[in-house]
Amino acid sequence: MLGRRKTVRARRGRRYLLWALVGAQLVAGGLGGVVVWQNIYDLREERVVLRHHGHRLEGVLARPPAGDGPFGLVVFVHGDGPVDATHDTFYRPLWEAFARAGYASLSFSKPGVAGSEGDWLGQSMDDRAGETLAAVAWARGRPGIDGRRIGLWGASQAGWVLPKVAAKDPRIRFVIAVSPAVNWLRQGRYNLLAELHRDGAGKRRVQEAMRRRETTVRLLRRGATYAEYRAAVGDPDGVTPARWRFISANYTSDAVADLRAMRGTPVLLVLAGHDVNVDVAETQAVYGEVLPASTLSVQHYPDATHSLVDHATERSSLRLTATAVLAPRKLYAAGFLDRQTRFLREAGASGADAPTSPGR
Repeated sequence: MLGRRKTVRARRGRRYLLWALVGAQLVAGGLGGVVVWQNIYDLREERVVLRHHGHRLEGVLARPPAGDGPFGLVVFVHGDGPVDATHDTFYRPLWEAFARAGYASLSFSKPGVAGSEGDWLGQSMDDRAGETLAAVAWARGRPGIDGRRIGLWGASQAGWVLPKVAAKDPRIRFVIAVSPAVNWLRQGRYNLLAELHRDGAGKRRVQEAMRRRETTVRLLRRGATYAEYRAAVGDPDGVTPARWRFISANYTSDAVADLRAMRGTPVLLVLAGHDVNVDVAETQAVYGEVLPASTLSVQHYPDATHSLVDHATERSSLRLTATAVLAPRKLYAAGFLDRQTRFLREAGASGADAPTSPGR
């Protein structure tokens, strides 16, 4: 969280190139029809545009394949990084699953990504929440969308955005939080130690990494410039000036206060057993302490990684590539898509006209 790239996301760019190469080989070998069929989704996708604070945001509205609605809607909130509206198609299996439950999905590319204007590295978590609230307001004015059944889906860094949005908009019907973070600094420490342990780092390397981290935190707390950061730590480890500004604006993020303000919102908390990015034990403890049991559902996937991909699949580049090309719906852990679909049906059946809980 202190500038270290998400492990999965940092590798994903290379893997998409590998997927394309494998796809080309499969087509040449006569399996092109299978590849094409597996990557066609039962959806109606529409390119849409939202203007927010003078910037143009480009996105996708994915509706069920038939009917005029009104459909419930899931608004997507991205994790860290330069994510486009489809997350390089990673979202489409989710959209298709939600469509089976009668829900449309709405996702915008981050500022500065895939035609959207602005710079996502210039945003605070409050900025991201405001952007999401604007997307929700935009959707409520769309024909074919049931404004009483709009909820949120978000992963990882979205853990600081989802509660802000739900706390400010009492009409949000539900939240699906996938591997959400709670406290920026504690999560950064956990992520660092988990990656070092995974990589088999020795005691000396761990001590050096922790000293470097403590120095970085002290610099953040006194508002140090990027030049001061470089002078103190030497190798910036991928932290650019823009990234330093982003970290400086967001390192105090903590979701607890906003979680308290959304106690009446039905929440599905999704946690993975092989998550080196988010301390799922802390996340579950905080959510369980703050949110009432009547509105919180927790789903564990012991064999999944932070991105809810099967751990064994993610560890093998060949297996990951083959699955992504030949069976992309199976990238996610078994049961992940179906469980979210059931949650949506339950949220919709709970009554769109029900009064807001007193806890709101």
